[in-house]
Amino acid sequence: MMTPNWKFNGNWNSGEEHSRPRPPSLPPGLGKKIAIPVIAVLALLIGSPLLSKFYTELLWFKATEYEGVFWIRLWPQWALFLIAAAMGFVILVANWRFAHRSATSDLPPDDQTSPLLFPGAKWILLGLAALVALNSGAGAKENWIMILQYFNKTPFGTEDPIFGKDVTFYVFQLPFFRFLRGWLQGIIILSLFGTAAIYGLGKMREIQQQQRFSISRTAQTHLAALAAILALLFGLGFWLQRYNLLFSESGVVFGAGYTDIHARLLALNVMAILTVVVGGLILYTIRKRTWKSAAVLIAFWVGTSVILQGIYPGIIQKYLVGPNEFQREQEYINYNIDGTLEGYGLSNLKTESMTPEQSVTREEVNANPGTMNNIRLWDYAPLLRSFKQLQEIRSYYDFPDVDIDRYHLDGAYRQVMVAARELDMNKLQNPTWVNRHLEFTHGYGIVMSPVNESTESGLPNFFIEDLPPKIGVPLSIDRPQIYYGENPSPYALVNTEVAEFDYPMGAQNARTHYSGSGGVPIGSTLNQLAFTLRFTDTELLFTGSLKDESRIMFYRNVQERLRKVAPFLLFDTDPYLSVIDGRLVWIQDAYTTSDSYPYSQPVNLGGGRDRRGTNINYIRNSVKATVDAYDGNMTFYIADTDDPVIRTWSKVFPGLFEPMDAMSEGLRSHIRYPMALFQIQSEVYRTYHMTNANTFYNKEDVWRLATEGPQLSEPYYVIMRLQEEGDEEYALISPFMPVGRDNMIAWMAGRSDGDKYGELLLYKFPKQTLVYGPSQIEALIDQNPEISAQLSLWSQRGSNVIRGNMLIIPISNSLLYVQPLYLRAERGELPELKRVILSTGDKIVWDQTLDGALRKLLGEKPATVTQPGEEEREGAAEQKAGTPLTGDMQSLIRRAGEHYEKAQEALRSGDWETYGEEMDAVGKTLRHLKGLPEEGPAAPQPTGTATPQPQSMEELPRTETESQPQIGTEAPTDNQ
Repeated sequence: MMTPNWKFNGNWNSGEEHSRPRPPSLPPGLGKKIAIPVIAVLALLIGSPLLSKFYTELLWFKATEYEGVFWIRLWPQWALFLIAAAMGFVILVANWRFAHRSATSDLPPDDQTSPLLFPGAKWILLGLAALVALNSGAGAKENWIMILQYFNKTPFGTEDPIFGKDVTFYVFQLPFFRFLRGWLQGIIILSLFGTAAIYGLGKMREIQQQQRFSISRTAQTHLAALAAILALLFGLGFWLQRYNLLFSESGVVFGAGYTDIHARLLALNVMAILTVVVGGLILYTIRKRTWKSAAVLIAFWVGTSVILQGIYPGIIQKYLVGPNEFQREQEYINYNIDGTLEGYGLSNLKTESMTPEQSVTREEVNANPGTMNNIRLWDYAPLLRSFKQLQEIRSYYDFPDVDIDRYHLDGAYRQVMVAARELDMNKLQNPTWVNRHLEFTHGYGIVMSPVNESTESGLPNFFIEDLPPKIGVPLSIDRPQIYYGENPSPYALVNTEVAEFDYPMGAQNARTHYSGSGGVPIGSTLNQLAFTLRFTDTELLFTGSLKDESRIMFYRNVQERLRKVAPFLLFDTDPYLSVIDGRLVWIQDAYTTSDSYPYSQPVNLGGGRDRRGTNINYIRNSVKATVDAYDGNMTFYIADTDDPVIRTWSKVFPGLFEPMDAMSEGLRSHIRYPMALFQIQSEVYRTYHMTNANTFYNKEDVWRLATEGPQLSEPYYVIMRLQEEGDEEYALISPFMPVGRDNMIAWMAGRSDGDKYGELLLYKFPKQTLVYGPSQIEALIDQNPEISAQLSLWSQRGSNVIRGNMLIIPISNSLLYVQPLYLRAERGELPELKRVILSTGDKIVWDQTLDGALRKLLGEKPATVTQPGEEEREGAAEQKAGTPLTGDMQSLIRRAGEHYEKAQEALRSGDWETYGEEMDAVGKTLRHLKGLPEEGPAAPQPTGTATPQPQSMEELPRTETESQPQIGTEAPTDNQ
């Protein structure tokens, strides 16, 4: 074979050689001496950030005592990358090199222009194969979670009703089989296309000269073998698609229906077998040297696919299922109900019947002191505004959230609202590098107030307040500093030469030096250089404030921190802060989820980068995680040992999780049924409480969740005593109403205390009895003339009326409806609790205090003990309104008329203060005339419609006011 002459003659046009002055050349070896340093510098510039990120991540995991997790996560990812890349490279190179050798050997001896003879052709093929292989390896690396789950799978112990396979096959094995088939199919397709292209390049001259080409025997065999392998992989794909029918959305319910099982399953079985036959017949053509039989079978394959997968299921659905849909689908409806209840942990829910009494009695109130003393009168948003105005103290402090918790205080079980006083770096008046990273490093202290108390002026009553913390309850906080919280925070340098700002105190601020174990050591020059590259901050390297004992804190957001260790968990959006054994500890609920539970109806979680897919149909609150606010120490506890998913992860990461028994008693007393899980379960159960297939098919008894305006009402935590239980307990409850109706039909409770933690109870009301729902009580309140008139008066005086959440509190066999009212000046940000509305459905009352409203509701006389200043206020009002309320009926009537005339005169002149006082006097006189106890503001007032301002819920900062299930929103950070 002749070697092509690639010599350049110096002139492309004439072909004549010219002698031209040659440019001065570099001394021998100098180019190499220059190239090596240049390449080294480029490699350093590109590789240093990556290397520094790797090194500092390793330091962080080592400092948090999760170094083992770091390596377990790292090695499988790179092992998968290398294995997939190597296998892909071998398959591609083996096929392409073989095709190249075969094609070049078939070239005519005089063909010296074929691209296959280009000197770098072999290297180009190797380069392309390497690029494709690296890409396939990267794809495998991204699936490390799924692959680790496959090799550490745990049986569910439950079989699907169609194929009889354990659920673990669908959750752990089937995703792996799909991935493996898809990866191999992609490599074979690229091999086939590349091989065909190489053989085609070898025939370019034949095609140009003869307008046709012939395929050599070797090329036919090679291409047929690849096509046969591809056909086998397609056949495997049809076989795996059979199991996807259990997640079909084409029937009356989610999961395989009658048409899926009797038509589509048949089609997939036939297509899988037929595809394998096509693959075998392709191999047969190699021997017979004819493609006719394969072409005929491929045409038959296409026609069969159209008929069996397109036409036949439609015929079955229209003519066999449609006229008798329930009878055909009944079996599969039952499968869907059972699968959904199991997937969301609702199969063990206990149901009780309850017939509420028409009114609450004093005996019931006295029998439930824990419930009555913990009725929540403060909503999250108004209380957060009050906390911000009263307790942020300085502009750089911020309360990002208000959480609800409970404590045993002075022998009583008390429900409290807690907020952490964190730093807001965006509000520093002088945001220098020293202030951001050395001085202002942490928040300080918490604010705590009971849910049911307020001051005389309607402001929160504090259990813990101010700086340094003033604690009025038997709690101690040894470390009030908050280095780790909910707010995004830059890295902080602690235990340096610079004393950290602790809290404001008079003319000189209090300062401190960090003495904990949080953060990563940064005293060495190597570590300083690594973190300088990581954060691209040269101040780190040149500051003279670092010592050998100095440490750097990053990943300071609670959720970001936990997610770095366990990215395979789904985290609740709202961690909450508790005082445990003298320390401030964040408690975070985490979930294991799947979208592959057979026959379980999916729920959409919404957006979010951390949510691996928006739909789930299996969820368990399997993990309770904690983060120390001072040291950042993390602990992961397994809360559901029956969950096969968390047991699988325990095998993957031995030592990461601890059992619930390892929790301290103080921590155990603060875990609670998670809000997000309860909302998801409530949403599912409102339909899937109908376990009768016929009722479910007809949707005869679908429920809905309570609403407040256009938004869903969130569930709420209460301390209550369930029926047939001896002590009050902490529970999360939510009411249900029938669709299209406003009356209440049931309520559900998630239990949080002791051995009962995690249990779900449902109390159903009889359908023949009217039980008022929240919106009905709201309407009755609006129709109450006394309340409506007073709300109008407040609104006209320049105040915004904020109506709090309607709470339905079970009291023994009765239901107590509670709604607080707040007033806020139009230009102010300090809501005040002014009234408490109570109702049992047939009666609406209100008063300045819960106790006063309760006495009115029960028809009791006001308590003899008055609030401080109350006697003076009433005496002044009576003195201004007229003489004491004594005398006969005629004189009382005349006195009421006089006060009413004065009120009308004040109304005409716009004197609202006098108008209110005179109308109060009218009310007192009339009630005295009737011999009734005092009942708050007078009823007759000017006509008008109350215009209360709805409570405004801000998206940021997030509080526990979210109405939709919120899981796994990733907090912003500048630590990356």
